Amino acid sequence: MGINETSTGILKALVVIAAIFIVFAGIKTATNILVPFLLSVFIAIICNPIVAKASEYKIPKGISVIFVIVMFVTIALSIAGLVGNSLNELSGLLPEYRAQLKEQFSWVTSKLAEYNISISSAVLIEYFDPGAAMGLAADMLSGLGGVMANLFLIIITVIFMLFEASSLPRKLHFALDDPEMRLKQIDRFLESVNHYLAIKTVVSIGTGILVSFMLWVIGLDFFLLWGVLAFLLNYIPNIGSIIAAVPAMSLAVLQLGPAAAGGIGLGYMVINTVMGNVIEPRYMGKGLGLSTLVVFLSLIFWGWLLGTVGMLLSVPLTMIIKIGLESSQEGRWLAVLLSSEDEVDAKATS
Repeated sequence: MGINETSTGILKALVVIAAIFIVFAGIKTATNILVPFLLSVFIAIICNPIVAKASEYKIPKGISVIFVIVMFVTIALSIAGLVGNSLNELSGLLPEYRAQLKEQFSWVTSKLAEYNISISSAVLIEYFDPGAAMGLAADMLSGLGGVMANLFLIIITVIFMLFEASSLPRKLHFALDDPEMRLKQIDRFLESVNHYLAIKTVVSIGTGILVSFMLWVIGLDFFLLWGVLAFLLNYIPNIGSIIAAVPAMSLAVLQLGPAAAGGIGLGYMVINTVMGNVIEPRYMGKGLGLSTLVVFLSLIFWGWLLGTVGMLLSVPLTMIIKIGLESSQEGRWLAVLLSSEDEVDAKATS
Protein backbone atom coordinates (compact mmCIF):
# COMPACT_ATOMS: atom_id res chain seq x y z
CA MET A 1 0.00 0.00 0.00
CA GLY A 2 2.78 2.42 0.97
CA ILE A 3 4.68 1.72 -2.25
CA ASN A 4 1.55 2.40 -4.32
CA GLU A 5 0.95 5.73 -2.54
CA THR A 6 4.58 6.75 -3.08
CA SER A 7 4.39 5.82 -6.76
CA THR A 8 1.15 7.77 -7.13
CA GLY A 9 2.71 10.84 -5.48
CA ILE A 10 5.78 10.68 -7.71
CA LEU A 11 3.62 10.22 -10.82
CA LYS A 12 1.45 13.18 -9.82
CA ALA A 13 4.52 15.37 -9.29
CA LEU A 14 5.92 14.36 -12.69
CA VAL A 15 2.62 15.15 -14.39
CA VAL A 16 2.49 18.58 -12.74
CA ILE A 17 6.10 19.37 -13.75
CA ALA A 18 5.41 18.22 -17.33
CA ALA A 19 2.26 20.39 -17.46
CA ILE A 20 4.22 23.42 -16.22
CA PHE A 21 6.86 22.95 -18.92
CA ILE A 22 4.15 22.58 -21.59
CA VAL A 23 2.50 25.81 -20.41
CA PHE A 24 5.83 27.68 -20.48
CA ALA A 25 6.57 26.33 -23.97
CA GLY A 26 3.14 27.51 -25.13
CA ILE A 27 3.72 30.97 -23.63
CA LYS A 28 7.14 31.19 -25.30
CA THR A 29 5.64 30.21 -28.65
CA ALA A 30 2.73 32.67 -28.36
CA THR A 31 4.87 35.60 -27.17
CA ASN A 32 3.97 37.81 -30.14
CA ILE A 33 0.27 37.56 -29.27
CA LEU A 34 0.54 37.32 -25.49
CA VAL A 35 2.84 40.31 -24.87
CA PRO A 36 0.51 42.96 -26.41
CA PHE A 37 -2.41 41.41 -24.53
CA LEU A 38 -0.58 41.51 -21.17
CA LEU A 39 0.48 45.08 -21.84
CA SER A 40 -3.14 45.97 -22.61
CA VAL A 41 -4.30 44.38 -19.35
CA PHE A 42 -1.90 46.37 -17.20
CA ILE A 43 -2.54 49.62 -19.09
CA ALA A 44 -6.26 49.06 -18.47
CA ILE A 45 -5.59 48.40 -14.77
CA ILE A 46 -3.70 51.70 -14.53
CA CYS A 47 -6.31 53.68 -16.47
CA ASN A 48 -9.45 52.19 -14.89
CA PRO A 49 -9.25 54.24 -11.63
CA ILE A 50 -9.33 57.44 -13.71
CA VAL A 51 -12.45 56.22 -15.54
CA ALA A 52 -14.05 55.14 -12.24
CA LYS A 53 -13.27 58.51 -10.64
CA ALA A 54 -14.79 60.33 -13.62
CA SER A 55 -18.02 58.34 -13.21
CA GLU A 56 -18.35 59.70 -9.66
CA TYR A 57 -18.63 63.17 -11.19
CA LYS A 58 -21.36 61.98 -13.60
CA ILE A 59 -19.01 62.09 -16.60
CA PRO A 60 -20.18 59.59 -19.26
CA LYS A 61 -17.95 56.56 -19.53
CA GLY A 62 -17.43 57.04 -23.26
CA ILE A 63 -16.01 60.52 -22.77
CA SER A 64 -13.72 59.47 -19.92
CA VAL A 65 -12.43 56.45 -21.87
CA ILE A 66 -11.72 58.59 -24.94
CA PHE A 67 -9.89 61.15 -22.77
CA VAL A 68 -7.73 58.45 -21.15
CA ILE A 69 -6.91 56.81 -24.50
CA VAL A 70 -6.01 60.14 -26.14
CA MET A 71 -3.74 60.98 -23.19
CA PHE A 72 -2.06 57.57 -23.35
CA VAL A 73 -1.54 57.71 -27.13
CA THR A 74 -0.12 61.24 -26.93
CA ILE A 75 2.40 60.24 -24.28
CA ALA A 76 3.33 56.97 -26.04
CA LEU A 77 3.86 58.63 -29.43
CA SER A 78 5.88 61.48 -27.90
CA ILE A 79 8.21 59.05 -26.13
CA ALA A 80 8.46 56.86 -29.24
CA GLY A 81 9.35 59.87 -31.42
CA LEU A 82 11.97 61.09 -28.96
CA VAL A 83 13.56 57.66 -28.60
CA GLY A 84 13.53 56.97 -32.34
CA ASN A 85 15.15 60.28 -33.30
CA SER A 86 17.75 60.01 -30.52
CA LEU A 87 18.69 56.44 -31.46
CA ASN A 88 19.12 57.41 -35.11
CA GLU A 89 21.42 60.29 -34.17
CA LEU A 90 23.30 58.09 -31.71
CA SER A 91 23.91 55.35 -34.29
CA GLY A 92 25.30 57.96 -36.66
CA LEU A 93 27.70 59.28 -34.04
CA LEU A 94 28.96 55.89 -32.81
CA PRO A 95 31.91 55.77 -35.30
CA GLU A 96 33.02 59.20 -34.06
CA TYR A 97 32.75 58.08 -30.44
CA ARG A 98 34.78 54.94 -31.19
CA ALA A 99 37.48 57.06 -32.82
CA GLN A 100 37.66 59.18 -29.66
CA LEU A 101 37.87 56.00 -27.60
CA LYS A 102 40.78 54.74 -29.69
CA GLU A 103 42.67 57.99 -29.07
CA GLN A 104 42.06 57.79 -25.32
CA PHE A 105 43.19 54.15 -25.13
CA SER A 106 46.31 54.97 -27.19
CA TRP A 107 47.24 57.48 -24.50
CA VAL A 108 46.56 54.89 -21.77
CA THR A 109 48.65 52.18 -23.47
CA SER A 110 51.57 54.60 -23.98
CA LYS A 111 51.50 55.48 -20.27
CA LEU A 112 51.40 51.79 -19.32
CA ALA A 113 54.32 51.08 -21.65
CA GLU A 114 56.45 53.46 -19.61
CA TYR A 115 56.03 50.99 -16.72
CA ASN A 116 56.82 47.98 -18.95
CA ILE A 117 53.13 46.98 -19.13
CA SER A 118 52.34 46.06 -22.71
CA ILE A 119 48.65 46.05 -23.61
CA SER A 120 47.20 46.48 -27.09
CA SER A 121 44.70 49.30 -27.50
CA ALA A 122 42.65 46.96 -29.74
CA VAL A 123 42.25 44.57 -26.80
CA LEU A 124 41.12 47.41 -24.51
CA ILE A 125 38.61 48.60 -27.10
CA GLU A 126 37.28 45.05 -27.45
CA TYR A 127 36.67 44.62 -23.73
CA PHE A 128 35.77 48.21 -22.78
CA ASP A 129 33.75 49.40 -25.75
CA PRO A 130 31.12 51.93 -24.53
CA GLY A 131 29.36 51.44 -27.83
CA ALA A 132 28.36 47.96 -26.61
CA ALA A 133 26.68 49.44 -23.52
CA MET A 134 24.87 52.05 -25.61
CA GLY A 135 23.93 49.28 -28.05
CA LEU A 136 22.42 47.29 -25.17
CA ALA A 137 20.25 50.27 -24.23
CA ALA A 138 19.25 50.70 -27.88
CA ASP A 139 18.29 47.00 -28.12
CA MET A 140 16.11 47.23 -25.01
CA LEU A 141 14.35 50.35 -26.28
CA SER A 142 13.97 48.78 -29.71
CA GLY A 143 12.43 45.70 -28.11
CA LEU A 144 9.87 47.87 -26.37
CA GLY A 145 9.34 49.76 -29.61
CA GLY A 146 8.64 46.47 -31.36
CA VAL A 147 5.77 45.87 -28.97
CA MET A 148 4.48 49.40 -29.56
CA ALA A 149 4.26 48.51 -33.27
CA ASN A 150 1.02 46.80 -32.20
CA LEU A 151 -0.20 50.10 -30.75
CA PHE A 152 -3.52 49.99 -32.60
CA LEU A 153 -4.29 46.49 -31.30
CA ILE A 154 -3.28 47.52 -27.77
CA ILE A 155 -5.49 50.62 -27.88
CA ILE A 156 -8.55 48.71 -29.13
CA THR A 157 -8.05 46.02 -26.46
CA VAL A 158 -7.67 48.64 -23.69
CA ILE A 159 -10.86 50.41 -24.83
CA PHE A 160 -12.92 47.22 -24.65
CA MET A 161 -11.39 46.33 -21.28
CA LEU A 162 -12.22 49.74 -19.82
CA PHE A 163 -15.84 49.45 -20.98
CA GLU A 164 -16.12 45.93 -19.52
CA ALA A 165 -14.31 46.67 -16.24
CA SER A 166 -17.40 47.67 -14.28
CA SER A 167 -19.33 44.48 -15.17
CA LEU A 168 -16.42 42.10 -14.59
CA PRO A 169 -16.92 41.65 -10.80
CA ARG A 170 -20.58 40.72 -11.32
CA LYS A 171 -19.65 38.15 -13.98
CA LEU A 172 -17.02 36.65 -11.69
CA HIS A 173 -19.59 36.50 -8.89
CA PHE A 174 -21.70 34.10 -10.96
CA ALA A 175 -18.78 32.24 -12.55
CA LEU A 176 -16.81 31.26 -9.42
CA ASP A 177 -17.71 28.50 -6.98
CA ASP A 178 -16.78 30.51 -3.90
CA PRO A 179 -17.47 34.07 -5.08
CA GLU A 180 -17.01 35.90 -1.80
CA MET A 181 -13.52 34.54 -1.13
CA ARG A 182 -12.46 34.79 -4.78
CA LEU A 183 -13.70 38.35 -5.19
CA LYS A 184 -11.78 39.43 -2.11
CA GLN A 185 -8.62 37.96 -3.61
CA ILE A 186 -9.26 39.64 -6.98
CA ASP A 187 -9.98 42.98 -5.29
CA ARG A 188 -6.80 42.63 -3.24
CA PHE A 189 -4.80 41.86 -6.38
CA LEU A 190 -6.22 44.82 -8.34
CA GLU A 191 -5.72 47.15 -5.38
CA SER A 192 -2.13 45.96 -4.89
CA VAL A 193 -1.25 46.24 -8.58
CA ASN A 194 -2.95 49.65 -8.91
CA HIS A 195 -1.13 50.93 -5.82
CA TYR A 196 2.20 49.49 -6.96
CA LEU A 197 1.98 50.76 -10.54
CA ALA A 198 0.71 54.21 -9.51
CA ILE A 199 3.53 54.79 -7.00
CA LYS A 200 6.11 53.21 -9.30
CA THR A 201 4.98 55.40 -12.21
CA VAL A 202 5.22 58.61 -10.18
CA VAL A 203 8.65 57.63 -8.80
CA SER A 204 9.85 56.63 -12.27
CA ILE A 205 8.72 59.94 -13.77
CA GLY A 206 10.52 61.81 -11.01
CA THR A 207 13.64 59.71 -11.56
CA GLY A 208 13.60 60.38 -15.31
CA ILE A 209 13.16 64.13 -14.82
CA LEU A 210 15.98 64.35 -12.27
CA VAL A 211 18.32 62.28 -14.46
CA SER A 212 17.58 64.40 -17.55
CA PHE A 213 18.11 67.62 -15.58
CA MET A 214 21.40 66.36 -14.11
CA LEU A 215 22.75 65.29 -17.51
CA TRP A 216 21.59 68.55 -19.12
CA VAL A 217 23.46 70.56 -16.48
CA ILE A 218 26.60 68.46 -17.01
CA GLY A 219 26.28 68.82 -20.79
CA LEU A 220 25.94 65.18 -21.89
CA ASP A 221 24.52 64.46 -25.34
CA PHE A 222 21.05 62.89 -25.61
CA PHE A 223 20.14 63.75 -22.01
CA LEU A 224 16.41 63.32 -22.77
CA LEU A 225 17.03 59.80 -24.13
CA TRP A 226 18.87 58.76 -20.96
CA GLY A 227 16.07 60.29 -18.88
CA VAL A 228 13.47 58.23 -20.75
CA LEU A 229 15.66 55.15 -20.29
CA ALA A 230 15.90 55.85 -16.54
CA PHE A 231 12.10 56.26 -16.42
CA LEU A 232 11.41 52.97 -18.18
CA LEU A 233 14.08 50.87 -16.46
CA ASN A 234 13.01 52.12 -13.03
CA TYR A 235 10.05 49.71 -13.40
CA ILE A 236 12.57 46.84 -13.31
CA PRO A 237 13.21 46.10 -9.63
CA ASN A 238 16.69 46.07 -8.11
CA ILE A 239 18.88 46.32 -11.20
CA GLY A 240 16.91 48.57 -13.56
CA SER A 241 18.42 51.78 -12.23
CA ILE A 242 21.92 50.29 -12.49
CA ILE A 243 21.38 49.28 -16.12
CA ALA A 244 20.08 52.78 -16.91
CA ALA A 245 23.29 54.41 -15.64
CA VAL A 246 25.70 52.30 -17.74
CA PRO A 247 25.07 53.75 -21.24
CA ALA A 248 25.05 57.37 -19.97
CA MET A 249 28.32 56.84 -18.11
CA SER A 250 29.82 55.11 -21.15
CA LEU A 251 28.97 58.08 -23.37
CA ALA A 252 30.32 60.45 -20.72
CA VAL A 253 33.70 58.68 -20.81
CA LEU A 254 33.94 59.47 -24.53
CA GLN A 255 32.43 62.94 -24.57
CA LEU A 256 33.40 64.47 -21.24
CA GLY A 257 36.13 62.27 -19.77
CA PRO A 258 36.39 59.75 -16.89
CA ALA A 259 35.99 62.39 -14.16
CA ALA A 260 32.62 63.53 -15.54
CA ALA A 261 31.54 59.90 -15.96
CA GLY A 262 32.34 59.27 -12.29
CA GLY A 263 30.32 62.35 -11.32
CA ILE A 264 27.38 61.13 -13.39
CA GLY A 265 27.60 57.72 -11.73
CA LEU A 266 27.55 59.40 -8.32
CA GLY A 267 24.56 61.49 -9.40
CA TYR A 268 22.66 58.36 -10.50
CA MET A 269 23.46 56.76 -7.15
CA VAL A 270 22.14 59.74 -5.19
CA ILE A 271 18.96 60.02 -7.27
CA ASN A 272 18.16 56.31 -7.08
CA THR A 273 18.95 56.16 -3.36
CA VAL A 274 16.61 59.05 -2.58
CA MET A 275 13.82 57.98 -4.94
CA GLY A 276 14.09 54.22 -4.37
CA ASN A 277 14.98 54.04 -0.68
CA VAL A 278 13.32 57.15 0.75
CA ILE A 279 10.45 58.38 -1.44
CA GLU A 280 9.15 55.08 -2.80
CA PRO A 281 9.01 53.10 0.50
CA ARG A 282 7.33 56.04 2.21
CA TYR A 283 4.32 55.82 -0.13
CA MET A 284 4.57 52.16 -1.14
CA GLY A 285 4.27 50.95 2.45
CA LYS A 286 5.14 47.30 2.91
CA GLY A 287 4.88 46.76 -0.85
CA LEU A 288 3.38 43.64 -2.42
CA GLY A 289 4.72 41.07 0.04
CA LEU A 290 7.36 39.51 -2.25
CA SER A 291 10.85 38.72 -1.03
CA THR A 292 13.79 40.55 -2.64
CA LEU A 293 15.21 37.29 -3.99
CA VAL A 294 11.87 36.40 -5.61
CA VAL A 295 11.66 39.86 -7.20
CA PHE A 296 15.14 39.45 -8.70
CA LEU A 297 14.51 35.89 -9.93
CA SER A 298 11.15 36.90 -11.38
CA LEU A 299 12.90 39.66 -13.31
CA ILE A 300 15.23 37.09 -14.91
CA PHE A 301 12.49 34.54 -15.55
CA TRP A 302 9.86 36.83 -17.07
CA GLY A 303 12.53 38.66 -19.05
CA TRP A 304 13.59 35.35 -20.60
CA LEU A 305 9.99 34.27 -21.23
CA LEU A 306 8.45 37.52 -22.51
CA GLY A 307 11.38 39.82 -23.30
CA THR A 308 11.58 43.49 -22.30
CA VAL A 309 7.89 43.76 -21.43
CA GLY A 310 8.22 40.72 -19.18
CA MET A 311 10.99 42.48 -17.25
CA LEU A 312 8.83 45.59 -16.81
CA LEU A 313 5.83 43.53 -15.67
CA SER A 314 7.79 40.94 -13.66
CA VAL A 315 6.44 42.01 -10.25
CA PRO A 316 2.71 42.19 -11.18
CA LEU A 317 2.93 38.87 -13.03
CA THR A 318 4.57 37.20 -10.03
CA MET A 319 1.86 38.67 -7.81
CA ILE A 320 -0.80 36.97 -9.96
CA ILE A 321 0.89 33.62 -9.38
CA LYS A 322 1.31 34.27 -5.65
CA ILE A 323 -2.36 35.19 -5.13
CA GLY A 324 -3.43 32.19 -7.21
CA LEU A 325 -1.30 29.89 -5.05
CA GLU A 326 -2.73 31.42 -1.87
CA SER A 327 -6.25 30.52 -3.03
CA SER A 328 -5.50 26.78 -3.17
CA GLN A 329 -4.64 24.52 -0.26
CA GLU A 330 -2.02 22.61 -2.28
CA GLY A 331 -0.16 25.72 -3.43
CA ARG A 332 -0.25 27.74 -0.21
CA TRP A 333 3.17 26.50 0.90
CA LEU A 334 4.73 27.84 -2.31
CA ALA A 335 3.00 31.20 -1.81
CA VAL A 336 4.65 31.38 1.62
CA LEU A 337 8.07 30.78 0.03
CA LEU A 338 7.42 33.71 -2.34
CA SER A 339 6.41 36.03 0.52
CA SER A 340 8.62 38.60 2.17
CA GLU A 341 9.91 38.10 5.71
CA ASP A 342 7.66 40.87 7.06
CA GLU A 343 4.56 39.23 5.62
CA VAL A 344 5.51 35.83 7.07
CA ASP A 345 6.10 37.41 10.49
CA ALA A 346 2.76 39.20 10.31
CA LYS A 347 0.96 35.93 9.52
CA ALA A 348 2.82 34.13 12.32
CA THR A 349 1.77 36.70 14.93
CA SER A 350 -1.84 36.93 13.75
